[in-house]
Amino acid sequence: MPKAYLFRLDERILQGLATLDIGRRDAHRRFLLSQQNPDGGFGGRGMPADDPSAPREGRESDLYYTAFGVRALAALGAFGPDDGRRVSQFLLESRSRQASVIDVVSWLYSALMVQATSGIDVLADADPQWPIHLAAILEGFRTSDGGYAKTREGAIGSTYHSFLVCLCYELIGQSLPTADQLVKFILDRQREDGGFVEIAPMKRSGTNPTAAAVAVLLLHSNVGSNRRSDVLAFLKDVRSDEGGFQANSRIPFADSLSTFTGYLTCLDLEENGLLDPFRIKQFILSLEQTQGGFRAATWDQSTDVEYTFYALGTLGLVQSQSPTNH
Repeated sequence: MPKAYLFRLDERILQGLATLDIGRRDAHRRFLLSQQNPDGGFGGRGMPADDPSAPREGRESDLYYTAFGVRALAALGAFGPDDGRRVSQFLLESRSRQASVIDVVSWLYSALMVQATSGIDVLADADPQWPIHLAAILEGFRTSDGGYAKTREGAIGSTYHSFLVCLCYELIGQSLPTADQLVKFILDRQREDGGFVEIAPMKRSGTNPTAAAVAVLLLHSNVGSNRRSDVLAFLKDVRSDEGGFQANSRIPFADSLSTFTGYLTCLDLEENGLLDPFRIKQFILSLEQTQGGFRAATWDQSTDVEYTFYALGTLGLVQSQSPTNH
């Protein structure tokens, strides 16, 4: 069985980041571990507490941020057995917290990474048929338009969450039911500007839903030369003078999330010349903090594990294209 999309992507990033100097690697690893809570999970950046001695509000462990903490450490080649053991404690106590598609894929990815690095199987006492049961849970997020919603109560499908469901099916080794319906759903989200929108009522395409849509098409269908040209035309429109990608054509600044997904889409469509790799790298490094971690954009004042992963991921992809890595 071929490796799942997320693990193939992780390997590309890891290969590229192998050239990152040891001082930077250590600083970012220290930052990431500083975001880990005593229960083994990771939290977001949070809001300052009224009492300076109290924990920051919003810093409680969260499956979403835990997955990004694991991914960022793994990208640095720094997610070892002890790290896996600590994360496993949080995963074991949060098995019943999976209320959304994001929760499911975050928990599953983290669990598989823990098993791969530490040998701890947090699903050891689960029903042997758990992949089938999980597939049934995923179908509970399916909507009448052929896509998948964020929660079971969602009435219309989401491009991003449909992509996440595809990732889940890959991770559990199950086939996506009626993949043709999902492909049709994705194609219906494309707009005249060449990109894709997150939900049907939207008119203006976004970089991140476009990346998600292209990934689904590459996994379950094909993009085709005409659609490839349309997508690349959209990505040209969201290039920023800063050297990265904007979230959409109306937002006047680049951010690391959009730069990561936009650049990854270019590479997956075998288009290497849309953005100058040197300028991408310089933009990402402008967001780097000397004590470790990355900001989301030039206007941002804080760091967190999510945007640190996107920055590291972008650097890894840029470096993976270097002739010295081939």
